[in-house]
Amino acid sequence: MEKTKWLDVKGNHDAFNIPSLESVENYYRKYSAVRRDGSFHYVHSTPFGNYSFISLDATLNPGPKRPFNFFGILDQKQMEELLLLAKESSRSNHSIWFGHFTTSTMLSPSPGIRSIMRSATAYLCGHLHTLGGLMPVLHTRHFQGTLELEVGDWKDNRRYRIFAFDHDLFSFADLIFGEWPVVLITNPKSLLYSSAKHEPVERLLYSTHIRVLAFSLSSITSVAVKIDGVHLGQASHLSGPIFILKWNPRNYSNKTHNIEVIVQARVLFVMIVLIQLIILITFRYQAYPEHKGSPGFINLTSFSLCVLSKINIFYYSVLLLTLYTMLGPWFVGEITKGKLGCCFSFGIFVDGHFLQGSLTFIVGILQLVFFNIPLMIYLCWSLLQRCFGHNFRSHLSHGKYLKIIPVHLLMLLLYIWQIYSCYFLHMTYGTLALLFSPLRTWLTLVTPVLVRCVWTLNSTELGAFIVQLKSHLSS
Repeated sequence: MEKTKWLDVKGNHDAFNIPSLESVENYYRKYSAVRRDGSFHYVHSTPFGNYSFISLDATLNPGPKRPFNFFGILDQKQMEELLLLAKESSRSNHSIWFGHFTTSTMLSPSPGIRSIMRSATAYLCGHLHTLGGLMPVLHTRHFQGTLELEVGDWKDNRRYRIFAFDHDLFSFADLIFGEWPVVLITNPKSLLYSSAKHEPVERLLYSTHIRVLAFSLSSITSVAVKIDGVHLGQASHLSGPIFILKWNPRNYSNKTHNIEVIVQARVLFVMIVLIQLIILITFRYQAYPEHKGSPGFINLTSFSLCVLSKINIFYYSVLLLTLYTMLGPWFVGEITKGKLGCCFSFGIFVDGHFLQGSLTFIVGILQLVFFNIPLMIYLCWSLLQRCFGHNFRSHLSHGKYLKIIPVHLLMLLLYIWQIYSCYFLHMTYGTLALLFSPLRTWLTLVTPVLVRCVWTLNSTELGAFIVQLKSHLSS
């Protein structure tokens, strides 16, 4: 984060019912990143040129209550200041203007704010956002060529935007926070948002590679590129989030084409599941291990896994849980308002549509790491205590409290986390999701039953293991 430069700008809500800029209620001055009122100019310098970012503050002072704070106003003095900032940015490769109000909701004296920002590649704004969902995309191009790009709101809909300059060609993507992976194609850029007046679009004809920015919470396993539905190849990782694939742009110069990038990032989830399955199945079908040497951590761990895998109720319970986490529906509920759907690790089915998995893999990893695997370890540890000849009461009373109590407390905390996940599921997706959630609700109910089975298991079923462990300890 030390390389991050935060630039924020005041909106009409920041100026709502603010008697003066010096007022203690002017929280923007105190809590914003820039901590200043008015427009400003920031220059981002790179080895290949400078990039200007001009903040446009059109909020009212004093700030009235609604609805009179809906429009922004620029007076003559502010227009002159903005004109100077525009002239300062003329030496930059590009200038990006950003403000809260759209140009259509700002009042400004002649020649008008659009004329002053005419040298800008784009003006980034919000305010109207998506008009309550009626207009999901509010983008336009000024007569002078500047793009005006509104973005949806963060407060309720968690919308955000990323943009990049690739060889001075501007590209952007509007996204929803929490949806992964995030992809931005920087070359070739979208024809719809090309501007020959502000960008060297002729560079597209001489480019050698398709370039993609891809971000994910987990490792990216593949970045596949298609043009007009035809698979072009797998992009290779260059550095950071950059992936590249060789191409010949002249093959696509005669008409418009559609480029598609498919990013997959789920290897960690699959690896954890496979490792757990391999361990279970290996210990299930191998012969009883003959341990040599002192009964250290590795030998006792191996022995406890063998015990769990050889006893049907525990083996099939853990095996089914692992497979179900990967393949089964996690819950059925109201995915979006009024629309029922079904959530899997690999994606979500809702209203006849399939939403490919992204964050679902992260949720799956959390489920495995913070409950499924700890539950298996706890069952192994409890079975080991039984093989030492203890029942639940006796294992608590033989004196090793500092080793025993933390194990139970840790499992209890993880079980509380599992209960909370049921509560979260209910609050987010409704009662139906709570009732029909094998991975959350049903597992929460089954867990105490499994734990009780360990401590009440008939000693005769553990007889061979008890004898083997005693023999090993006495040797």
